[in-house]
Formats: sequence, structure tokens, C-alpha cells
Amino acid sequence: MISGEFNSQGELIFEINLISADKDVIPVNTLLDTGFTGWLAIDNQDALSLGWTLKINEQQDMLTARGEARFNLYEGTVLLDGEEFIIEVLGGDELQDILLGVRWLQTKRLVADFPAGMLTLG
Repeated sequence: MISGEFNSQGELIFEINLISADKDVIPVNTLLDTGFTGWLAIDNQDALSLGWTLKINEQQDMLTARGEARFNLYEGTVLLDGEEFIIEVLGGDELQDILLGVRWLQTKRLVADFPAGMLTLG
């Protein structure tokens, strides 16, 4: 189980580890986005700097808060709750945050207790 925090806007923030193609482990803060149905979304530039594999000629259109957008598909590795996952990652241009999607909630239990200030995923 990993602990998270609520930011000043009440968003759910979790620290996870991204694993580069060179096996470097990079801790990053991510935003759990309940409107995002995938596993992870990251800026294209960050995915490329991690050396993640771009699935050639594979893109996915998605409806975002800014309208329809096209995302590249990568294969990425994350370390979450001590477990390594190889997942499909959406890469977009000018993404401000790294997003965790609700697909994680199919395998991990989310507990968000705002009054107690408790946030866990695991």
C-alpha cells in the first residue's frame, strides 16, 4: 500500500517510481485522475527520455478536458507498492502532470478519507 496526499485543490497525489529502459528508478508525483480510463499518461518528451518503447504507428484518440486529443502509445515500466508493472502508457504533448488512471482501481484499493487526511492506494 502506498500513501498519498491531498494537494491544496483536493487532488489525489501519489508518488510512484518510473523505471527507465536503463533500469534507473525515478520517483515522481502523479495525479490520480478519475476521468482518465487508462493506466498512465505522461508527456511524450518524458516518455522518450525514459527510453520507453514507442509502439510504432499506434495512437489513441481520447476525449480530454480540452477536447479530443491524439496520444502516442508507449510500453512503460512502473514500480507501485513494491511491485513492478509493464503497462501501456499514453504520451501526449504539453501534459502538465503525470496522470494515474482509474484502471489501477481494478487491481488496487483506493481509500480517500478527506476529514482524516488519509489517502492510500494498495
